[in-house]
Amino acid sequence: MPSDQTAILADVSSMLRTVLGDFGDDAEVTMDTTFRDDLGMESIDVVSLAGRLQARYGNAVNFALFASGLDVESVGELRVGQLVDYIADSLEKVPAGS
Repeated sequence: MPSDQTAILADVSSMLRTVLGDFGDDAEVTMDTTFRDDLGMESIDVVSLAGRLQARYGNAVNFALFASGLDVESVGELRVGQLVDYIADSLEKVPAGS
């Protein structure tokens, strides 16, 4: 895994632990961790995560746009790695100095 993905995974993991509170303390977050099955996230948790992503990465990462491309089943099976990849790709597209 590239170092930027490692850093993004650490950021997302920290955000997830904050969003999930006590539940998140025990959960190991890897690229293969699923939001629903492994972390037990509900829609309000996803909204909170989206807000934290916006605060951390600004307009470079549009979680709503990312999620809009997924059907209901895919959202339930979403893996942390898919989000990390999306963030990394989005950040690569930001012009230098922005």
